[in-house]
Amino acid sequence: MLIAFPTPTQSALEIGPLTIHFYALCIITGIAIAIWLGDKRFRAQTENGKSVVSEVAITAVPVGIIGGRIYHVISSPSAYFGSDGNPLDALKIWQGGLGIWGAISLGLFGAYLRYRSLQKRMELPSFAVFADALAPGILFAQAIGRIGNWFNGELFGRPLDTSWALDVPFKYRPFGYSEFESFHPTFLYEAIWCVLVAIALIKFGKTLKAGQVFAAYVCAYCFGRFFIELIRIDSANTIAGLRVNVWVSVIVGVGSLIVFARGSRKNA
Repeated sequence: MLIAFPTPTQSALEIGPLTIHFYALCIITGIAIAIWLGDKRFRAQTENGKSVVSEVAITAVPVGIIGGRIYHVISSPSAYFGSDGNPLDALKIWQGGLGIWGAISLGLFGAYLRYRSLQKRMELPSFAVFADALAPGILFAQAIGRIGNWFNGELFGRPLDTSWALDVPFKYRPFGYSEFESFHPTFLYEAIWCVLVAIALIKFGKTLKAGQVFAAYVCAYCFGRFFIELIRIDSANTIAGLRVNVWVSVIVGVGSLIVFARGSRKNA
């Protein structure tokens, strides 16, 4: 086997009675960066944009986290309600498990409601413009969140024997893969993909119409997630032999592509 990069042996830091989970730190760091970048981009597009992103985030972030957890639990019920599961573990977000589909969907809904309330007392552009400003920052947040999966020793793919493979300790290997030592670092693939898409949106987003940047974000993310899901080997529900998230990637990706195309025709 070639030398592979290791899985961290420590996923948390204990300071007296306080336990700091690295996964949680990654999520918090990602959220902070998303708010900072989103605020910077939105203020550049409107005179009344000061503090709008942070005010919306107060509602959108907790709602998004709840949505992400709900999606994860629903899509992986056996881990919590199966014969070896513990329902109370569904509340332990710090152990990992935030479904991006639920987080973005419910978080976006919460953001929309809060943004609409702000529009009633100040002059602001359409929500599509606001969502476009947030898109690159959300991608950076997703990338940082995936590093949290590395600390938790989770979300890797099929066995791989290359210099960029992930060395996975025996205790983290799924059933049927105990004889293998190194695997595809799919969390890293996704992190890199998110960063590349974010950079592309920042560079070329100015040429797009309102709403198209966010639609492009969703479509591009789904495209990358589709292939990454085909490599992953962690336990997941399947439909017609394919992981649920493969189907979700296709459906959401096609839907966002239609939204993007309609935006082009509407503003042609």
